[in-house]
Amino acid sequence: MKTIIELFETSVKNYGENIYLWEKKQGKYEGTTYRQTREEVLQLAAGFLSIGIEKGDRIGLVSEGRNQWIISELGMLYAGAVNVPMSVKLDEASELKFRLSHSGARMVIVSKGQATKIEAIRDEVPTLEKIIYLDKKDDLGENDLYYDDIIAKGKKFLKKNQAKLEAVYQNILPNDLANISYTSGTTADPKGIMLSHLNYAANTIQSNTLMDITSDWKTLAFLPWDHSFAHTACLYCFMYNGASIASLEVGSTPMETLKNIPKNIKEIQPNILMSVPAVAKNFRKGIETGIRQKGKTAEKLFNHALSVAYKYNGFGHDRGKGMRFIYKPLLAFYDKILFSKIREGFGGNLKLFIGGGALLDIELQRFFFAVGMPMCQGYGLSEASPVISSNALHAIKFGSSGKPVKYMELKIVDDTGQELPVGQKGEIIIKGDNVMLGYWKNPQATADTIRDGWLHTGDMGYVDQDGFLYVLGRFKSLLIGNDGEKFSPEGIEEALIDQSKFIDQCMLYNNQNPYTSGMIVPNISAINAELKHKGITPGSDEGHEESIKILWAELNKYRPGGEYENQFPQRWLPATVVILPEAFTEKNHLLNSLMKMVRGKINEHFAEELAFLYTPEAKNMINERNIDAVRKWNS
Repeated sequence: MKTIIELFETSVKNYGENIYLWEKKQGKYEGTTYRQTREEVLQLAAGFLSIGIEKGDRIGLVSEGRNQWIISELGMLYAGAVNVPMSVKLDEASELKFRLSHSGARMVIVSKGQATKIEAIRDEVPTLEKIIYLDKKDDLGENDLYYDDIIAKGKKFLKKNQAKLEAVYQNILPNDLANISYTSGTTADPKGIMLSHLNYAANTIQSNTLMDITSDWKTLAFLPWDHSFAHTACLYCFMYNGASIASLEVGSTPMETLKNIPKNIKEIQPNILMSVPAVAKNFRKGIETGIRQKGKTAEKLFNHALSVAYKYNGFGHDRGKGMRFIYKPLLAFYDKILFSKIREGFGGNLKLFIGGGALLDIELQRFFFAVGMPMCQGYGLSEASPVISSNALHAIKFGSSGKPVKYMELKIVDDTGQELPVGQKGEIIIKGDNVMLGYWKNPQATADTIRDGWLHTGDMGYVDQDGFLYVLGRFKSLLIGNDGEKFSPEGIEEALIDQSKFIDQCMLYNNQNPYTSGMIVPNISAINAELKHKGITPGSDEGHEESIKILWAELNKYRPGGEYENQFPQRWLPATVVILPEAFTEKNHLLNSLMKMVRGKINEHFAEELAFLYTPEAKNMINERNIDAVRKWNS
């Protein structure tokens, strides 16, 4: 299969009566079969042709995940058009406007919740002719249409022009553009990643070499559908196997939508879920809160069950091997009385999570493996359509990003492009049909990223003796000492956040400086609870100073004599630390849509604080700047 058209047509032929899409309507999930989906796709594609859409035209799509999301994309592709999928978290003033203008979109499809954003900028996007509304509204513009109107036009068009539509979609070529998928914008102007029909079809087949999804499997697709991970690993991989996808019930606010995840999981009873670290942490918190509510005895029993599971499971690939077999009977007992009850909260059928989007810390991997719902860490990037590697139930090693997909070459190279031997770290580069065509209207960035057919990921990593890929972080995020030595800060940052209840967020910095510095967002409620426990009044002068001492004590746990003294090289631990007056959020653009830190923007936003970290005053953490920050958190 070389195109998305071929992929879908084959699935309809093989699994026509299987449910492809589940959506909540009138309070319950209703299914749409592959055959029914195709019927609507053809009507929409015909409707697009009837209103003048031509091959290569770009159409934007801004909507929460729902049946009409994937039907809209397939409708565009069958009509020869190109989808420009955009996150519902983007703001209209700059981000949506840039993407629509840069891609030259002729039309944009919007859901009710996103319509006002597009309406606010429509006159500032020169190429934009029409807004297509998925939902009814009071005042439809003169040039605008409802999705249902296009379906109606399509039905009419098909009565006399079916051959015309068939000629269009049967002549889609593998290298025809399917999507322009924009990067999350860690720089001023995000890049438009050009992904072809072949890119998606190839990566779908590649991804399926890692694990077996069967036609009876279901998933709840709660990650943004515009993101390449959910897009390929969910929408297309499930399509390839005749399996089914449920969309998340959309609430009246984003927070209400998030709260629907546990409820919808119980309703759908998925076999697999796609997750990212931020969501995984919330799932774990929910599980632990439920256990704590059952009382001290239950909590103690649960913690002992976890320790037994950790010993038996090892690092995943060595589960139950050697002397570990002695824990098997006790683990089976705990699984029956404890872990199976937790799995029931996830519908009872969940076999695994696939983790993407960012590195998942080993502790979280251990935890989910212990409770019987392994979180298989994967690795990819949008430029690779996106899946490059993943752990799977039959081949899992905690801390790794799994084994590379088949039908793709992967190498680790040094600065000169020379391939490095097994175990040595360098840049991860890949070659295969899943490598993007390039960046839209950006030949220079394309030439910098794809060299001799090889995609240079910008990520540092190595492959071990067993063929597992380890991703050590972005080269752009590496700490660089004044002697030129490089180190990835991500492990330290994650440890500080995960192993301290007093630290909410943390970013380290060293750009050829004499020492590493750190920026910390405190968990002020946890700190204040600790102050009260010590008999100190939060918000008082004494409280401000003690708050800073509590944070410094957390950092000292990693220094000689501390609880975690040998976890990281000392020179990469922060010698100076500033407490930030505000958190990293999506709203201030310091987190992207996958809740990953946007380091360049954080450096710009807190330039003053960064400069302060390399002054003599910063050497003592109890300083006016940090006291002021604590005061702000308490105000």
